[in-house]
Amino acid sequence: MSLSIPDIVGLFDSKGQAQYDGEAVTQLEHALQSAHLAEQEGADSALITAALLHDLGHLLHDFGGTPTQQGLDDVHQYRCLPFLRGLFGPATLEPIRLHVDAKRFLCARVGGYLESLSPDSKRSLALQGGVFDEAQARAFEALPFASDAVRLRRWDDTAKSAEAEVPGLAHFVRHMESCAADHRRVVEA
Repeated sequence: MSLSIPDIVGLFDSKGQAQYDGEAVTQLEHALQSAHLAEQEGADSALITAALLHDLGHLLHDFGGTPTQQGLDDVHQYRCLPFLRGLFGPATLEPIRLHVDAKRFLCARVGGYLESLSPDSKRSLALQGGVFDEAQARAFEALPFASDAVRLRRWDDTAKSAEAEVPGLAHFVRHMESCAADHRRVVEA
């Protein structure tokens, strides 16, 4: 089943007020802050949409509570893809799929990055396979959209401020609509 843009807005309306696991923001606040950071850095609509939707998979499960505290990897980076595949192309979907591996990559390549992670991000890192070894890091770097996934990861890490003031969801709908229209043109060509 593919989601439409109104379905995505409805999902954020119905479940977006849930606490972002282990953080001081809600799921919706985290998504909006991530998208806002992407927009401020001049990302295109596809990557802004990826930033907005990168954790949508958290809203599509019903594990209750914080999965990492239950010892569960909710594989949220994959969970949302079947629902978004009919709507968006690889420039949106691949950074979403790779944003967890980007964390593993940054832990391997950037000194102090692991220590900077929030407690929940550290818990999830262990459940997601841990820090990449050198061969895994090289393989990740070679993937298409790896650099976009790293950018997304950086916004993800920063988008956890309870005091941040950002535009509402309606502001970012235009980015979703733009990249959905681009994807339709590619599919119909």
